[in-house]
Amino acid sequence: MQSSRIVLLSWLCVATLAFSGARPATLSKHAESIAPNDNTHSAGRLDKGVLTVSLEARTGEWRPEESAGPAIPVAAFAVVGGSLQTPGPLLRAPVGTEIRVTMHNALTVPMWVYGLGEKHGYADSVQLAAGATHDFRFRATTPGISYYAARTTTAPVIFRATDDSQLNGAIVIDPPNAPPDRIFVISEWFTLDSTTVSGLGPISALAFNGLGWPYTPRIDMSQGDTVHWRVVNVTGLEHPLHLHGSFFRVDAKGDGQADTVYAPEDRRMAVTELVRPGQTMDMTWTPRHSGNWVFHCHIASHATKREYFEADRAMPAHMDMDRSLDHLSHMGGLVIGIRVRARGPQEAELPVSQQIRLLVRSRANVYGKYVGYGFVRGDSPAAAMRDSFSVPGPTLELTRGKRVAITVVNQSHEAAAVHWHGIELESSADGVPGWSGFGKSVTQFIMPGDSLTVKFTPPRSGTFMYHSHSNEMQEISSGLYGAIIVRDPGPRPDSSERTLLLSDGGPMVNFIKRGPPVLLNGKLMADTIDVPAGVPTRLRLINIRSENATQLSLERDGTAMTWRAVAKDGADLPAHQRREMPAQLVSEPGEIYDYEITPSVPGIMVLRYLGQVGDTTTTQRAIVRVLARPTQ
Repeated sequence: MQSSRIVLLSWLCVATLAFSGARPATLSKHAESIAPNDNTHSAGRLDKGVLTVSLEARTGEWRPEESAGPAIPVAAFAVVGGSLQTPGPLLRAPVGTEIRVTMHNALTVPMWVYGLGEKHGYADSVQLAAGATHDFRFRATTPGISYYAARTTTAPVIFRATDDSQLNGAIVIDPPNAPPDRIFVISEWFTLDSTTVSGLGPISALAFNGLGWPYTPRIDMSQGDTVHWRVVNVTGLEHPLHLHGSFFRVDAKGDGQADTVYAPEDRRMAVTELVRPGQTMDMTWTPRHSGNWVFHCHIASHATKREYFEADRAMPAHMDMDRSLDHLSHMGGLVIGIRVRARGPQEAELPVSQQIRLLVRSRANVYGKYVGYGFVRGDSPAAAMRDSFSVPGPTLELTRGKRVAITVVNQSHEAAAVHWHGIELESSADGVPGWSGFGKSVTQFIMPGDSLTVKFTPPRSGTFMYHSHSNEMQEISSGLYGAIIVRDPGPRPDSSERTLLLSDGGPMVNFIKRGPPVLLNGKLMADTIDVPAGVPTRLRLINIRSENATQLSLERDGTAMTWRAVAKDGADLPAHQRREMPAQLVSEPGEIYDYEITPSVPGIMVLRYLGQVGDTTTTQRAIVRVLARPTQ
């Protein structure tokens, strides 16, 4: 499967060559403002089972970073006579409602409208000439969430990225007694430019409901609340969405035309879930701890300030760092801030049972001319060698229910922060500088020469990871990550397991060109993996690539093997979901999967994984050697 990022950029490259590249149109001095739409109010008039809405498309000025950022001229939808919005007005009605939409094209170009017929999403298109009006009718027969959209260019509707990229809106059909929800529509705007370091034009934006971090609305809730969220992806990019501090339940996925609502036994818990282009997701979650949390896309560039795209990844000549928080603020784009108020008795803080000292280091010219980073345990022989570090970082073995204190010492050249991915922990330990914590007491960056001790108690056993939450586009792709294995108390079971960590061999620099190669356990040429025959082996698959998905398969003699799903993101699967399946997987950044294999006889298997080396897409492989079980 080819990443939608590569497909979209490839199409835009062709369009750039054919049309000399899309560029923002010139704004008039009195351009109409496009307001962000939080999708909390439905448009139109509902009367006697009929929802009537009059919409139109006009051109206006979109500011995804409010007054602090660029003004982008785009087309957007509005209720006739009302303000322009992105996303467009929400169409919401009970199941069984007849929906009547009158759409007027007030643009100066033709417009193709999708999703307002019997089929929603990118279907049932109707062309409207400039100045034309069309009446749409459909009956809402099935509960779920979908969307309507429009295009004004020759690009496929799924690959809109410029002038018509904000012509989108959500459609929600409610069943009886539907619970309250929040709806988040993901949109984008960007161009390509072969003269820049990144290959992107000077303006790029990714937004939740028309705004990017730190301007996205804050979500306020109380500890123990149960909330239902719905996500609509109308971009041409995939988004593995990650929640800090809590698991969420995936209730439904859709393609814009129909929802697949999972039966209770088929729902799964996750901390990272992929939403593909044109896809929707319903999720339910309850915060375990109070404090500040984030929900964000785990593709590093999707949650980073655009200024970082053009940054120099080489070791700076001067190490004098500006210590102001404004300089160090790094997040942008697809990030939502969540504030959880404490409610009821809080968990008692247990005494520390384990102490770990973790050193953060950097070194020049590790990935060509670019800096490399890594972690070192403070009690290891490598700690005494100043420039030494390992990639990936050391695997941290923790115990469920036992409190650990981890002291992070920053011996690198720049600010550091560490996130304990998938662990349900207190907010102050979560590792998002300027946000984790509560009120005015928030975590700060760990500056060079400084240290920070975080304490937490893992509540469940499973596979997790730790990684940088500072300058993620460079630091994650260049070495700052490692695995966490949380085990149950007591003697370790006599079983076989292997940790397989997928990562990047250096930073993503240019989005037009292919990205860095894939590393397996820190190596381009993977080590042979030995597993025993006749006994189960647990494969702990961790994807901490910064930008791209990875396709994997486990084969023997060219035929796919089978494996048994065990856990997702560290949460054990229910018995019903622990089933045998073909050993094939497309894994996104931030995802963790546990599978179990039981090869019957000795021999050779091959783990294949798709990666990039320079400008070439390659299939890399690791030899999995099945050894005879030792005789007793």
